[in-house]
Amino acid sequence: MKSLLSWSLDAGATVAVAVVLGLVILAQVGVVVYLIVSRKKKYGVSISRNYSPRRLMGVRANRFFNSHRKSAKGYIVDAFIYVLLTVICVVWVFPFVYLVLTSFRVESTRITDYLLPKQWGLDNYIWLFNNTENQPFLTWYLNTLLISLVVSVINTLITLLTAYALSRMRFNGRQALMRFMLILGMFPGFLGMICIYKILDAMGMINTNISILGLMLVYISGTMMGYYVSKGFFDTISKSLDEAAMIDGASRARIFFSIILPLSKPIIIQTLLGAFVGPWGDYMMANYIVGSGGADFKTVAIGMYNWLTDSELPKYFTRFCAGGVVVSILPIVMFFFMQRYYVAGITGGSVKG
Repeated sequence: MKSLLSWSLDAGATVAVAVVLGLVILAQVGVVVYLIVSRKKKYGVSISRNYSPRRLMGVRANRFFNSHRKSAKGYIVDAFIYVLLTVICVVWVFPFVYLVLTSFRVESTRITDYLLPKQWGLDNYIWLFNNTENQPFLTWYLNTLLISLVVSVINTLITLLTAYALSRMRFNGRQALMRFMLILGMFPGFLGMICIYKILDAMGMINTNISILGLMLVYISGTMMGYYVSKGFFDTISKSLDEAAMIDGASRARIFFSIILPLSKPIIIQTLLGAFVGPWGDYMMANYIVGSGGADFKTVAIGMYNWLTDSELPKYFTRFCAGGVVVSILPIVMFFFMQRYYVAGITGGSVKG
């Protein structure tokens, strides 16, 4: 009898996994709906009038569950909710735990039918950074880091400049331009992949030494259409600051860089992180532009994806897990240290549009 960990995902298994994940998502939605309805019944008022979603979901968990503590039914319901939430946490955390444990396995590089390694070690991580067997993981990692850093900085600057202009300035066609960009942003970017390919190919940026530059241009293009949250944040900053600075002779650029930006740290962090994560984990567009180029010009997503083929997976499985852990460390660390700014940027930008 095959173990669950070595079970290949045939058609039936795929359907089963999809059903399980669907049930988990429905359970999460059901818990949130139940908690909101229970609070509405307890206080006997309209939540939409007295409680904003931000305030409602910010209440601590013990205040949610205490509304049913007076009856035996309440204890049963609360116990069921806690068990359900525990199961949901296990389901979502298990793949990452399995990834980490497998990355430390030394005795075999293949997929095995057990979870805990029989022999622990750092061999897989050492192999990644030795550039052996024409698999320059470190080069892929540095390429991805360079692309993500350059794109995130330029995207953040363009987005904030666009948002500030639309928030503070009034000109003919402003509303029409905002609606146009909002509607245009609803269409997925891959609809223009053929056109993008033809343009970059004519410029000599497909599968060449400068393909990375072409990939950066693709990521940067259309950045201004993500202005909406940033504009909402700038709308919350008093315009009297701009007016006072203009009376003292400051230009729009001086006001933006010297006055507005120092007050906008949350939205800067939120925009920067969002622009960084996109190129960091992208495979489709990166493979489309640089996938057939030399090994030294690939991103980490393209290089590691090649390890998942039927012929290479038995050889690189544990190394793939180690690479997945290494790639995930930087975004996790960034979100961990900048979480409060990230949340403040989202909530601050969603108040006023």
